[in-house]
Amino acid sequence: MHNARSISELNQLIQDVIDRELDPVYWVIGEISDFRLSPQGHAYFEIVEKKGNQIQAKLRANLWQFTYRNVAARFESVTGSGLKNGMNILAQVAINFHPLYGLSINIKDIDPSFSLGERARLRQETIDRITREGILRLNAQRELPPVIQKIGIISSATAAGYGDFINQIAVNSGGYKIYHKLFPSLMQGNEAVESLIRAIDLAESSQDELGLEALVIIRGGGAQLDLDCFDDYRLAERIAKCSLPVFTGIGHERDETIADLVAHTRLKTPTAVAEFLLSGFREFEENLSLLLRRLDRATRNQLQEQNALIQQFNHRLESNCRNRIGREFEKLESLNKRFRNASKNSIQIQQFTLSSFEKSFHEKVRNYLKSESEKLDHKSKAILSLDPKAIFARGYTRSEISGVPVHLAKPKIGDSMTTHTLEEKINSTITQIEEQ
Repeated sequence: MHNARSISELNQLIQDVIDRELDPVYWVIGEISDFRLSPQGHAYFEIVEKKGNQIQAKLRANLWQFTYRNVAARFESVTGSGLKNGMNILAQVAINFHPLYGLSINIKDIDPSFSLGERARLRQETIDRITREGILRLNAQRELPPVIQKIGIISSATAAGYGDFINQIAVNSGGYKIYHKLFPSLMQGNEAVESLIRAIDLAESSQDELGLEALVIIRGGGAQLDLDCFDDYRLAERIAKCSLPVFTGIGHERDETIADLVAHTRLKTPTAVAEFLLSGFREFEENLSLLLRRLDRATRNQLQEQNALIQQFNHRLESNCRNRIGREFEKLESLNKRFRNASKNSIQIQQFTLSSFEKSFHEKVRNYLKSESEKLDHKSKAILSLDPKAIFARGYTRSEISGVPVHLAKPKIGDSMTTHTLEEKINSTITQIEEQ
C-alpha cells in the first residue's frame, strides 16, 4: 500500500514548511488587480506580475480592515489618490496558508513613495520614447485657423470641468458662437486610455462632416494618480498624430501630463481653454478693427492725393479742351466751306449726268418696247396658226375611233369612225381599208 496522506495532512506539511523556511514578512512589488472592498471594510485584491500585457504570476492579497484604514489614509495623503486597480505598489506582506482557502498574502504595509517614484520613472521613459520617435511636438505643427469656430470636445458628460467649459463659451461678453460636439469618454481608471483613444478616433472621422477645426480634451482636475491615463504612451501617440490640433485643459496645477506635452496647446483648466478660444475671436476682431482703421486712414490719404491730381488733370484738361475745340472749330468751318462748294459742283455734274441718262434711258425704253412688241406680235401669229379651228378652216379634218386618233387606233373594217370639220361632226362606218 502507498504511503498516502490526507489533504489536511498535506496542507499541514505545507504550513510547517512555510513557517520553518520562510521569513515572517517580505517586501514585494506588483500591480493591484481585481480590487474590491467588503461591507466589513476589508480590502481584497490580487497582486500580479506582468511582462508587457501578459500576467506572469499572481497572489491573492488580503488587507484587513484595521490595517487598510491606516495604510489607505497614509497612501492617499502622500500620493493624492486611493488604492486602485492598475497601480504598482511596494507592499510588505506576510505569507498565509489556509487549509481551506489555500495560499494568500496579508498586506502589512504599503510604501506610497514607491508608487510616486514608479510613476515618475514610467513617465520619464514615455517622454524619452516620444522624443526619440520625433512626435513630441508633432501636433503643435498643425496650423490653427485665425478663429476656431467648430470644436470637438472629449470629456465626461457629467464632469464639472465640462459644464464649466460649456458655460464659459456659451455666456461671453462678445456674443461669440462656437459650435461644439461632445465625444464622451472615461477620464480616469483602467479603461480610460482606450476610451479616450476611441473618442479621438470618432472625432477625427467626423472632422469633414462636422467641419471640426480643433479637438479639446478637458476634465475637472483630480488627484495626481488619477491622471495616470494621461501619461500613457498610447494616448500620447494618438494625440500627437491626430489630424486636428488638440487642446488640453485637464485641470491640474502642479505638473504637466504627457498628454499636455504632445498637445498643440496646453492650458491648465477647462475654463482656461474656453477663454483661449474666445480670445481668438477678440484678437481677430481687434486685428480686423486695426486693419479697418489703417485702411480707412490710407484710403482717405489716397483719396486726398488722387483728388489733388484730379484737380490738376481737370485744369489741364479744360485748357487743352478749349484750345483743341478752337482749332477743331476752325478746321470744321474750313471743311464746311469746302464741302458746300464741292457739293454744289457735284450736284451740277450729277444733274447734267442724270439728264443725259434720262434721255438715253427713254430712248432705250422706246426701242426695247418696240422690239418686244414685234416679238409678241410674231408669237401671237404663230400661236393663232396652231389653233385647231385655223387648221379646220384650211380644209383639214380630224378622225377618231372611240376617241382615239385614227392613226393610233388600228382601224378595222366595220369600226365606227367620227370625223371633225370646222363646223360639223360626221359619223361613218369603215367599209374598206387600203394600204399606202
